[in-house]
Amino acid sequence: MRSIAINDTSLLIDPGSEVILSFQSWSDYEQLLGLRDEGVLPKIYFNADSGKIRLMSPLPSHGNRVDTLKSLIKILLHHYNKDFQSFDPITLTKISRAGVEPDGCFYVDNYSAILGKDKIDLTIDPPPDLALEVDITSRTNPDDYSSIAVPELWIYRPPQLLIYVLSGEQYDEKERSTLFSEIDIKNILPTYIERAWLQGSSLALREFELFLIP
Repeated sequence: MRSIAINDTSLLIDPGSEVILSFQSWSDYEQLLGLRDEGVLPKIYFNADSGKIRLMSPLPSHGNRVDTLKSLIKILLHHYNKDFQSFDPITLTKISRAGVEPDGCFYVDNYSAILGKDKIDLTIDPPPDLALEVDITSRTNPDDYSSIAVPELWIYRPPQLLIYVLSGEQYDEKERSTLFSEIDIKNILPTYIERAWLQGSSLALREFELFLIP
């Protein structure tokens, strides 16, 4: 039996569980962040437009796929000689509007703007150029990221990689990444993510590096 406890003094959700709270406010969201204190789980999302807070505690298979996806991206960034800065864990907020906690994020075009910063303040700092979500026990809604205005959002739902690019105030699903237009990541990366889970991360990452060699 799964254990879920959400009250004024505790915030406990068993791995693999997701909880949706409706009719919630920004102050409710801040209260939950305070209950979590310095921890990173459960992940907490807030969307003022829907009035919902989503709490999610991932399984080990989630963490492995997140780690592999981030490693594959770093290999790509090195391969294409792109400078970057990455963050995980991180809480990105727009006061009164939204709060998200991506599984990983990368600053690429804007990496120099946040070098050496302990905290990202989206009132003065740019959002990450790329945010990552891995959906195994829950489903990410791209609309949750609209107020944060991350230019590109990847959602991995094994074995499918979904690419969303911000257009105005909404996300459009695309076949190609704007950051890595040279390669068909939508169809290529899932192979290596699942290979890492089933046969080992080091093997999958070495094979991907060899794949990129002309």
